[in-house]
Amino acid sequence: MADRTLARKVLETEAAAILALIDRLDDRFDAAVQLLRECKGRVIVTGMGKSGLICRKIAATLTSTGTAAFFLHPAEAIHGDLGVIQADDVVMALSYSGETAELLHLLETIRRLGAKLIAICGEPRSTLAQAADVSLDCGVTEEACPMNLVPTASTTAALAFGDALAMTLLVEKGFKQEDFANLHPGGKLGKRLMRVDALMHGGKDCPVVRADAKMRDVIYEMSSKQLGMTCVIARDEDTLLGIITDGDLRRRMERGGEILDLTAGDVMSRHPVAVARATLAAEALNIMEQRKITSIVVAEDGLPGRVAGVLHLHDLWRVEMF
Repeated sequence: MADRTLARKVLETEAAAILALIDRLDDRFDAAVQLLRECKGRVIVTGMGKSGLICRKIAATLTSTGTAAFFLHPAEAIHGDLGVIQADDVVMALSYSGETAELLHLLETIRRLGAKLIAICGEPRSTLAQAADVSLDCGVTEEACPMNLVPTASTTAALAFGDALAMTLLVEKGFKQEDFANLHPGGKLGKRLMRVDALMHGGKDCPVVRADAKMRDVIYEMSSKQLGMTCVIARDEDTLLGIITDGDLRRRMERGGEILDLTAGDVMSRHPVAVARATLAAEALNIMEQRKITSIVVAEDGLPGRVAGVLHLHDLWRVEMF
């Protein structure tokens, strides 16, 4: 069995490196967030080696939360890609030493164009840190590497700092769950963030009867639409009055009497749960789980009493949300 002592030490060292950043959240952090928020162009994240890998993650996080960002390889930049940097961009440069030659070669162009520069360094007195509009200190007391050589705690700290910037910026810009859904249409996450109007049974597929409909017609509607329920609307308008489920039918039959002599209005459950068309599927799922129901009515936007469709639990299973 492997000795876990070193593994514990690695995790403790990297955790300590992140916790040490908390005390460095000062006016410089606020200034960096302000630069990112006021950026009229793109956020260009750049770094060499393992710092470059962290840069790619930071750029991806910013992009996925509503801030246009991309990674620029500094070595490629000085061989022709410098043209991507524009005056209204913000460059975020990562270098633990702050003396990475490829990054320092970018300084003249950044300054000539007038783009803003945020440096994330481990050496506050380094050339890169001194040249930046805002410099953030992500220095660590030691690497998690037993030889204190391999970038481990330092790259973890830089990544955490990038996440802190991105999440603070997300809130500052008012980025909401719906915005996140629009940027993540694919994969399991995208499915959980789909709107209910993309999954619901609407139009002719939506089970609907009027309150004066005879139960024979109600049962036919429920059977033909195969959702185990139907919406009940007013006799003279399309206002939602209630729903009838398989459970409602079963309970009514247990009371005895001729059920076919009744109308939908006699059997329905009033005040059904309804959600708006723009409700996220994950939110609708949560409501269904809390209420222990298998179907939920989707109401027309701005017209909460009008039925737009019905969402069934099976619709969520169909897109593998679970």
